[in-house]
Amino acid sequence: MSDTVATPHFTGSQAPSDAEGHPLNPSDIAIGVVIGRTSEFFDFFVFAIASVLVFPQRVFPFVDPLTGVLYSFAIFSLAFIARPFGTWLFMTIDRVHGKATKLTIALFLLGTSTVVVAFLPAYNDVGAASIWLLALFRIGQGLALGGTWDGLASLLAMNAPENKRGWWAMVPQLGAPFGLIVASGLFAFFVGFLPTEEFHAWGWQFPFFVAFAINVVALFARLRIVATPEYIHQFKRRELQASRVRKTLRQYSRFIMVGAFAPLASFAMFHMVTVFPLSWIDLFTDEAVTRFLIIEGFGALIGAIAIVASGYLADKYGRRNLLGVCALLIAVFSGFAPSLLSQGVAGEIIYMVFGFTLLGVSFGQCSGVVASNFPRSYRYTGSAIVSDLAWLVGAGFAPFIALYLSYHLGLVAAGLYLLSGAVCTMLALRYNDLLEYQE
Repeated sequence: MSDTVATPHFTGSQAPSDAEGHPLNPSDIAIGVVIGRTSEFFDFFVFAIASVLVFPQRVFPFVDPLTGVLYSFAIFSLAFIARPFGTWLFMTIDRVHGKATKLTIALFLLGTSTVVVAFLPAYNDVGAASIWLLALFRIGQGLALGGTWDGLASLLAMNAPENKRGWWAMVPQLGAPFGLIVASGLFAFFVGFLPTEEFHAWGWQFPFFVAFAINVVALFARLRIVATPEYIHQFKRRELQASRVRKTLRQYSRFIMVGAFAPLASFAMFHMVTVFPLSWIDLFTDEAVTRFLIIEGFGALIGAIAIVASGYLADKYGRRNLLGVCALLIAVFSGFAPSLLSQGVAGEIIYMVFGFTLLGVSFGQCSGVVASNFPRSYRYTGSAIVSDLAWLVGAGFAPFIALYLSYHLGLVAAGLYLLSGAVCTMLALRYNDLLEYQE
């Protein structure tokens, strides 16, 4: 959900500065980036957790629990399908009315589409209308996510010191574990302290209310940067402006396809340690969901530490080398690790710790790995399209596929999806090297 780009070489008078010639502090940009990404991922995880714990009973009570979760995951994927259309819509708004207007509309749409889920009527009250409303709200979230692309991560990378590219590239990715920690913590609290009837009656609604409040905070945090004259000047100076989506797709389709497949190992891994394990534990074990949500939050903390470590490792060994090694390790992980989820609490903890460690190191550097291939005038839009397609292909259907495979063929089979992502990443990185050589 963020883009990182190669940092230009700046020396002396060429150092990045605002409209008055004062150097820009990457730390100031980083605050807005982290707050923005945390709000987006919090919305993401609130809906994902509810897809396991709430929607099967509320929206799909006419089927068995497994089918209910699979139906919920199918609706979950609609946001990833809608997101590229949101990018096209909001890039048009960006060109005509500017980034501040685009972000304001997109974040209010995201917040509204999220909070209205809390008022979703049950299937037993309104019938199939409950399913259609949930799908509509999820599509609204996807369209809005396409408009939350603000370019701040690119600006952060361009204003970072040359020898700290990996370090600053990992900063936007911290929003994912932070969002998961808050979301899993909230659900763990309400599931753990409320009777089941009360949780399903009203307790599940509160995380969605919190999501709207966080979106409002994120909006002002980002507008404080995006709408100020010095940053408007920087966006223009770095040519981080919206280009036409159709033209970008037509002229740079090779870079877009490579960029979409390069992070697949990380994005497939993303759901294999966040959404999928929760569904498996809830459906096929006797373990309390509250305890596993706490384990998941602890794993997210480890993931955050690993993301920070990825910055150091990328600066020392190179981002693409790091991603290649991580893809290989994820391929190995896919062969045996999913079966640990059936080995009790100890197996679950081992799976989550190693899974989040691998995820953090790879996810910390995966976004925008080929963004520097785009000419500067197309990098802003090209990076957004790459991110949309990568999430769609690598993550959009991952919970559904993993749960379906694991039920019919066993937990080891769920690793096949993860293995395919790792292979795609290694092939895409290799092909990207060939493209650069040809250029």
